[in-house]
Amino acid sequence: MVSLESSIDQLYREPLAGFVPARTALAKTLKGDDAQRVKRLEKPTVVPWAVNQLYWHARPVYDRLLKSGAALRAAQIAALGGRTANVRGTAEGHRKAIADAVGEAVRLAVAGGVNASVDALSQTLEVLSLAATPTETPGRLTKPLRPAGFEALAGVTVKAPASIPSRPEPASEKKATAVKSSVPRLVEDPRARERKEAAERQKNEEIKKAEAVLARAQSAETAARDEWERRKRELDAAEKALERIR
Repeated sequence: MVSLESSIDQLYREPLAGFVPARTALAKTLKGDDAQRVKRLEKPTVVPWAVNQLYWHARPVYDRLLKSGAALRAAQIAALGGRTANVRGTAEGHRKAIADAVGEAVRLAVAGGVNASVDALSQTLEVLSLAATPTETPGRLTKPLRPAGFEALAGVTVKAPASIPSRPEPASEKKATAVKSSVPRLVEDPRARERKEAAERQKNEEIKKAEAVLARAQSAETAARDEWERRKRELDAAEKALERIR
């Protein structure tokens, strides 16, 4: 006997247009709390549906993405803790995994008859892969994900740099220093800005590649549809000719 959880999983594997009819049909086979639970299941929007298809139909790509995201998060936490970590290398590997996942998700979306935003897919997959804990049951995502900021690194202790001994300060200088230290200052690290700009350029390149994949897939879909329509016209003409002969 198929379990309720397996039946719910199957709902999220279905084509997007078939979700509501399949949900209604499943609810009719159940009673009580189970039926109500199924009726309350939310239909995914396009982007989370495409991510779900990645989980159900391209699991190796999905798993590589999560593995690379976990590696990057671990490297970032290690670096914040003052330990040696290859943040640049893991970041590059993670960008590659995101690009691969976006390309596959776009392909699955096109095959399912929908067009998913490359930017929204990239963002959702990035957030999903860097999350410390899953926000929803894998394969049942219903909404696009948004970056959570520094909450993802909550609880991480940042190691302060070692202090440098200095000569004793006169009392007047100590007082002035105390006043100055009470005023918060924001200093932007030039290296951090450079890394951010480099990451943004890399992301834009990945988006262009994913858009190119989407364009090729759409072109292939259009060509296939035109070919089908041509064959259909030929078949109709042949059937009519056969009818006249008979």
